[in-house]
Amino acid sequence: MTVRTRFAPSPTGLLHIGGVRTALFCWLYARRHHGVFVLRIEDTDRERSTEAAIRVILDGMKWVGLPHDEGPFYQTQRFDRYREVIDQFLRAGHAYRCYCTKEELDAMRTEQQARGQKPRYDGRCRNRTEPRAGVQPVVRFRNPESGETIVEDVVHGRVVFQNTELDDLIIARSDGTPTYNFCVVVDDWDMKITHVIRGDDHLNNTPRQMNMLLALGATPPVYAHLPMILGPDGTKLSKRHGAVSVLQYKEEGYLPEALLNYLVRLGWSHGDQEVFTLEEMAQHFDIADVNKSATAFNPEKLMWLNQQHMMRGDPARLALVLKEQLERLGVETDDMATLAGIVVAQRERSKTFAEMARNSLYFFRDFESYDEKAAKKTLTADAVPTIQRAREALAKLSSWTAPAVHDCLDGLAASLGVNLGKIAQPLRVAVAGGSVSPPIDQTLALAGRERVLARIDRALAFALKGAEP
Repeated sequence: MTVRTRFAPSPTGLLHIGGVRTALFCWLYARRHHGVFVLRIEDTDRERSTEAAIRVILDGMKWVGLPHDEGPFYQTQRFDRYREVIDQFLRAGHAYRCYCTKEELDAMRTEQQARGQKPRYDGRCRNRTEPRAGVQPVVRFRNPESGETIVEDVVHGRVVFQNTELDDLIIARSDGTPTYNFCVVVDDWDMKITHVIRGDDHLNNTPRQMNMLLALGATPPVYAHLPMILGPDGTKLSKRHGAVSVLQYKEEGYLPEALLNYLVRLGWSHGDQEVFTLEEMAQHFDIADVNKSATAFNPEKLMWLNQQHMMRGDPARLALVLKEQLERLGVETDDMATLAGIVVAQRERSKTFAEMARNSLYFFRDFESYDEKAAKKTLTADAVPTIQRAREALAKLSSWTAPAVHDCLDGLAASLGVNLGKIAQPLRVAVAGGSVSPPIDQTLALAGRERVLARIDRALAFALKGAEP
């Protein structure tokens, strides 16, 4: 048997991290078993489904790096197939037309609630053979009236549903359009899905879907319902907890591999390992190892993992991420070598690329003012001779590289009989505008000769002006 999984989002909202974790688990399980990963867009809710939401799904899946093997399939393009199966159900007696009006259904539910019963359709049209004038009927699936439906869930274990608790589901609305739960059944059957991995908010849909598959003569797939992701405060994850769309994490400077690494650890583990490549996840992941308890989202842990992947990533590739973040701040550059150098220099002190870009603006454009505390401490009249000597030495360099800058300043410190910090810190404030930057040799080398010398001149003027009476 070839393992076939599917990710089937509804484009009625943005692709959020819960959806991405479901997609990841489906993708990993298929890869682990050399199977097939199917992408299906469940867009039967035509009033709420939007092209923009579909684009976010496709762009989000592309960004996180979970390519599908088949699809994307769209349910709205399969209506003829759904009508064919509905007709098949009607002919076989597995479905029937229901002529109950909305007012009658509301009255029925009100009476049931008054008697302390669970509101549900009571099957009053099950044996109806005559149409009802003036009423366009819906089509309902004839669910078994006795017995039980057992879901052997990989995550939750054995879950038993009494068929008496499952009312006859509407599978086609009065306008003939098929409903979500029915479309899912036909799609999973037609697409030969072997493993349905999805959020546990779908667990209650499963017995109805299984009964419809059995009515079709199909073997239900293996089901695995994933625990919910909670917010840091223990409530259901929502927009008040931060990013809503997965693409917002891209905008905020997170790496897709870091986000996937974080999501795979929400409910799953492999020993004590924290940092995983996508290849390692696919090698070790098993849906049977997923914990059934809900797990809380921890932004700090995600940020930590992001920095771990920043530290391990190829600087040439990460330079493209930094370039995009700088463009958001109005900086345009195609100097990929410098960008890669900045990545190496800054990644130990940056947790996201948005932070790295903000902290690296001085490499590309002048700052308006110095950090007041740093300037007051280092750009003083007493420091002017040392800064002047440093400028003279740097201006004579034939090679503007970090090693050359280091040797130059190291030699100057030795000749002046001071430690390197006495020279480095005033230069750091002069070039970066504050007291924090990468090592001074990297900072000056990446900023470039002309910019460094111009900023030293600016700092000298600032220091001399402060020394005037």
